[in-house]
Amino acid sequence: MNRRRFLALSASFSALMGSHASASAYSDRWDGVALGADVSVTLSGPRPAVREMLADLPQMLDRIEETFSLYRPTSALMRLNTEGALPPNADFDAILGRAAQAHRLTGGLFDPTIQPLWQALANSEDPGPARALIGWDRVRRGPAGTRLAPGQQLTFNGIAQGFATDLVRRQLAARGFTHALVNLGEYAALGGPFRLGLSDPAHGPMGQRTLTGGAIATSSPGALHLGDTGHILSPDGRPALWSTVSIEGPSATLADALSTAAVFLPRPELARLKTEARLTRITVISPDGDLSTL
Repeated sequence: MNRRRFLALSASFSALMGSHASASAYSDRWDGVALGADVSVTLSGPRPAVREMLADLPQMLDRIEETFSLYRPTSALMRLNTEGALPPNADFDAILGRAAQAHRLTGGLFDPTIQPLWQALANSEDPGPARALIGWDRVRRGPAGTRLAPGQQLTFNGIAQGFATDLVRRQLAARGFTHALVNLGEYAALGGPFRLGLSDPAHGPMGQRTLTGGAIATSSPGALHLGDTGHILSPDGRPALWSTVSIEGPSATLADALSTAAVFLPRPELARLKTEARLTRITVISPDGDLSTL
């Protein structure tokens, strides 16, 4: 089972429509696949508007895939990784800005230039040359577009799902919807409450969280292994401290990125992160299965 499928399933094992939805509202759910995960959007509102919105989702998600996918040769990300440069692109530029914010907030632990190292470990290659390519400070952004240092490649697997979740939620709000649960690998809500299950790859279901507005993102290094290490890699080689980290806040984009890097942060740094990023809650599960909340 790949990482994103595990997280989608573990987060949704008890996702339920909240009781505050209008009894007269029509509710429906769309299910599909995007960015390597099983995804869904649950929506309430007037029947024609709900059906029209859900019918538009595949095209919206295709736009996201065409920008951020590591599996489409034509995506903007793959063009950048292959050619080393990319002209200006609104969605791409926006996610780069949020990645830079996450990089700063985590002291450099969130770093999309980790992709060559991930590939080297996945292919059982010597990771030394790939480690030398890591460095967010060498990514150049400006009016002419984005340029990578020679040999660099980016991955947005720790932020693109959250970015897509926020994008869809904004579209729903722009069309007047007030009660929806968006699951594109991370979760975001309009209205609520929605109950979401929290699970860990080693310890199973660990409880529930209630989401009313806002977003929640969960990262578990043990959901997938690259040899003898978890799939979430630090740029400086440090090991993960937590089995699972779940972050709640107003932005799924930022929650996604921060939960990815937060698996390497000790508790005092998590407390600092919560304050500086204005997060609602951070939940951590230790390798021994102890759950605690900041």
